[in-house]
Amino acid sequence: MDELAGLLARIAACRVCVEQPVGAPLPHEPRPVVRVSGAARLLIAGQAPGARVHASGLPFDDPSGDRLRDWLGIDRATFYDVSRVAVAAMGFCFPGYDARGADLPPRRECRARWHDQLFALMPQVELVVALGRAALDYHARRLQRPFDRKALMTETVRHFAAQQGAPRLIVLPHPSWRNTGWLRRNPWFEADVLPKLKEAVQRVI
Repeated sequence: MDELAGLLARIAACRVCVEQPVGAPLPHEPRPVVRVSGAARLLIAGQAPGARVHASGLPFDDPSGDRLRDWLGIDRATFYDVSRVAVAAMGFCFPGYDARGADLPPRRECRARWHDQLFALMPQVELVVALGRAALDYHARRLQRPFDRKALMTETVRHFAAQQGAPRLIVLPHPSWRNTGWLRRNPWFEADVLPKLKEAVQRVI
C-alpha cells in the first residue's frame, strides 16, 4: 500500500471528532467523505459535506454539485473520475446543524489531524478551486497566496480570478442555492470569472 492509500485508509476510519473532540462531539456517526488520488490535477476544496452527502458518501451529489459542475464546465462522469478531479473539504464529515437548522462549520479536528499530511502527498495538483472562507483561509496560507482577510467575498473572488501562480488558486462562492441572490447581484461573476475558471479547468483535466 502506498503512502497516500495508507493515509486515506486512516482517514476513512477516523473517529477523532467523537472520541477526542474539540468542543461538543460530532452528533452522529462519522462518515468521512474524501475522494483524491495521486493523479488528479484539479482539487475541489469545499467546506464540509451536507446531510445528503453524508447519506450517499458521494461529494456534491446534490443541486449544489450540479451548479458547481456547470461552473466548471464538466459533466458528472468527469467530476467523479478520481484520476482527474480530487474533492477534499475542510471537514470530511457532515458537522450537523446549529439551533437554526443551518449546517455547522467544518470540524477543526479534520484540518489539524489530516490536511497538511494529505496535501503534502498530492504535489501534482495544478488548480485548487476553493469554495468559501474556510477553504480559502487554509489553501491561501498553504500556497502562500496573500489576500486581504478583511475583504468581503465579492472582492476576494475578483482578486483570485485574476491571480496567477502555480498551483493556481481560484476562489468561488459556495454553489448553494443560498447564494443565488449574490449571483444575481454580481453578473460579472458569470461574465468574467466563469470563462477563466472553465479555461483553467480544461487545461488541467
